[in-house]
Amino acid sequence: MSASASYPAWELEHRYGPRVHLLGDVWTRSALARIGSPSIGQTELLALVREVYTHLVRSICHELPTVEASVPTRMAEAHPDSGVWHGRVLDPAARIVIVDVIRGGILASQVCFESLLGVLPVESLRLDHINLARTSDDAGRVTGVDLTGSKIGGTLVGSTLILPDPMGATGSTVIRAIEHLVEGFGQPARILVLPMICTPEFLRAVLDFRDDIVVYAGRLDRGLSDADVLEAVPGSAWERERGLDERGYIVPGAGGVGEVLNNSWC
Repeated sequence: MSASASYPAWELEHRYGPRVHLLGDVWTRSALARIGSPSIGQTELLALVREVYTHLVRSICHELPTVEASVPTRMAEAHPDSGVWHGRVLDPAARIVIVDVIRGGILASQVCFESLLGVLPVESLRLDHINLARTSDDAGRVTGVDLTGSKIGGTLVGSTLILPDPMGATGSTVIRAIEHLVEGFGQPARILVLPMICTPEFLRAVLDFRDDIVVYAGRLDRGLSDADVLEAVPGSAWERERGLDERGYIVPGAGGVGEVLNNSWC
């Protein structure tokens, strides 16, 4: 992407390429600042995460299949011709599969499912589940991903696959999830990954993994980068950007969001 590329008003300028979209609006920044604060209460936290993911899933709608529609309104009885609205809408025949990566993704995936269910028939949507957990050594450093099970409702062939995993840290969880899904259930038409917060390392890993992945993120964190890197447009010095500490956690990040959301620390 060139330095002269234009960005929608809601999107942050960056140099990670056209498959990355970073929300840059002040509401999202404010919400994520609250979500990462240790002073936030559980009720407010859950409500804000729901709002952030409602915003994220609406941001990806232009990536979904659309069709021309003619919809009679309540004015059609009095005005049979002009009381019909014409325009493009989400395709009710499209197949969209949302995958919940347990446990951090439980709430996020449910929100995306419910939000799309408001404008699409239930026959178009499916909510599947994968049980994945990061593994770590005695020092707390992330060493890999353990997949212990899944509940997938059928083929993915030709569908839009949406992965709303809140914390895009190393990318290993998303990569393992996609490997499992594609190998077992077929090739989707498109893959949309929706982290609430992600790192440059995450972007590098998932974009290198497959060229059909598109990322929509609420925020990019690269807090361990040098000062001159932080002053530059994100992605300008990608090879020098760092957002992960030695344990594989995001800095500044929001802490263990899976644990915080579920109030479960085991």
